[in-house]
Amino acid sequence: MTVLKVSVLILALANAGYFLWSRGIGSSDGAADNTAAVPRLRLVSESAAALSARAVTGDSSRSAAAGAEGGSSTGSAAAAPLASNVTRCISLGPFPDVSQAVHAATALRGGGYQPRQRVAEGEVWVGVWVYLPMPPAPGAAEQMRAKLKAGGIDDALEMPGPNDTSVLSLGLYSEPKRAQARVTQAQALGYSPAVSDRKRAGDVYWLDIDLKPSDAMLNPADLQPEAGRIVRLEVKGCPMAGPTT
Repeated sequence: MTVLKVSVLILALANAGYFLWSRGIGSSDGAADNTAAVPRLRLVSESAAALSARAVTGDSSRSAAAGAEGGSSTGSAAAAPLASNVTRCISLGPFPDVSQAVHAATALRGGGYQPRQRVAEGEVWVGVWVYLPMPPAPGAAEQMRAKLKAGGIDDALEMPGPNDTSVLSLGLYSEPKRAQARVTQAQALGYSPAVSDRKRAGDVYWLDIDLKPSDAMLNPADLQPEAGRIVRLEVKGCPMAGPTT
């Protein structure tokens, strides 16, 4: 009986030990580390998915870097100043007749410009008018003309003047020297002649010129039709549209 009891006790202890061992209670840290070190098997689909994810991530990084570089380049290009070749158009005139406009256009072409002739309606300066106001006394005009003729001025004419008053015209001059000579002649006879600009309405001529950014503004005084002749020229912006000839 004693032997039988001992055998039963040994079997019971063996079963208990096996139970504990199967539950992992008896496993050591070294065994756990060894189990973790064993590489896990991967399915082919899992490996392919991982490779695809890495490829997408790499492409995104490269695209972001390229985009940053491209954006910087674009920004630099946008910030760079644009070359300006914008021209400005000016009109030179008015010329009272076509011959004076042609003379000025020829001079401009010789300087490298390309003027375009244009006809327009307007007022043009025609000269300096020298005249004598007349007193309202009867017979004053005849006395003045006689005195002027004796002093060498035999072309004085009575005509309407400013403010609807009568005057004696001593001439209309387009050259300053001639106008001044007539004024001096009348002053020597004891008169004080008046001087004013005379204009006329009608067709006038303009020259439209495109100036490059490097071109200087034209000086109308450089385009007088002939030495000593007065031409009241001006420079202004070209009209939006107009007939050219």
